[in-house]
Amino acid sequence: MQTQTQTCPTCQTQNYQGGRCTNCGTVLPISPMPMQHMPNYGATDKPPGAEKKVVAGVCGILLGGFGVHKFILGYTTEGVIMLVAWILGIIFLCGIPSMVIGIIGLVEGIMYLTKSDEEFSQTYILGRKGWF
Repeated sequence: MQTQTQTCPTCQTQNYQGGRCTNCGTVLPISPMPMQHMPNYGATDKPPGAEKKVVAGVCGILLGGFGVHKFILGYTTEGVIMLVAWILGIIFLCGIPSMVIGIIGLVEGIMYLTKSDEEFSQTYILGRKGWF
């Protein structure tokens, strides 16, 4: 394991390994990973994929049943599933599955728009979370 530098709240040393202080053994809180591995990401820049947040959110709200928001985010499989379920629901099951798919799209669109740019990027762009 790699040794990282962080100040221990108990003994004020700055070395820990595997989430524990090497001096006193206190379990240290996990700090979020810095986004240093991302090119051109600074304090004033938006995280990668943040520009898709508004477009995907609005499309999720307005066109959620068609899965357009999934295609915008690059989730082709999930987008096709939503589109096929919506079409088959209209044709064979009196539109009930289509309404459910539309509500899922609406909820996902609202979720996209209520997240910060960092949360959106971490969850849906870097984390590749396809559903909810």
